[in-house]
Amino acid sequence: MTRFILASGSQIRADILRQAQIPFETIKSNVDEGVIKAERADLSPRDMALCLAEAKAEPVSIANPDALVLGADQTMELDGDLLDKLPDAALARARLERMRGRPHCLHSGLALLQAGEPVWRHQQTSTLHVRAFSDAFLDQYLEQAGFALTASVGAYAYEGLGAQLFDRVDGDYYAVLGLPLLPLAAVLREHGVLPQ
Repeated sequence: MTRFILASGSQIRADILRQAQIPFETIKSNVDEGVIKAERADLSPRDMALCLAEAKAEPVSIANPDALVLGADQTMELDGDLLDKLPDAALARARLERMRGRPHCLHSGLALLQAGEPVWRHQQTSTLHVRAFSDAFLDQYLEQAGFALTASVGAYAYEGLGAQLFDRVDGDYYAVLGLPLLPLAAVLREHGVLPQ
């Protein structure tokens, strides 16, 4: 069976793979996203997700040439702006107020590499429509959300309390979480990681 490595420290991506019973190893990539974003500022938020995914997979793939290595990243786009994770929870209120009553896009990028070379790339966009929530809800949310305020770019964990922020989502559940599972499973079957 082909070795499959997730080049990410993301707990939610690892959980998705485990729940789907996909055998994998984790080797976290130490790529500096800030440097790549600065160097490739010409890219759209959608293309940036794929660029970051490939950059994360490449060093792990070169070090493990016998394995298939998955790099994954997700970017958030609001009004054409590429948004970054918040450095502290104090900034979450302003971010959520900006998002209130409006849609934003989450762009997922996946890159599968072997011996440092890409063998498959995938991009998927989900549009999330934030409801016009009350200030009272926002106060309560900020009090309860905890780690989610800085762990994700949108200051929410969609698989938890964050689901209450939305009135509609156009897109795949797994893509919203940052790992489009069905196209990934299909390519893993092609490469012998999963049975046909």
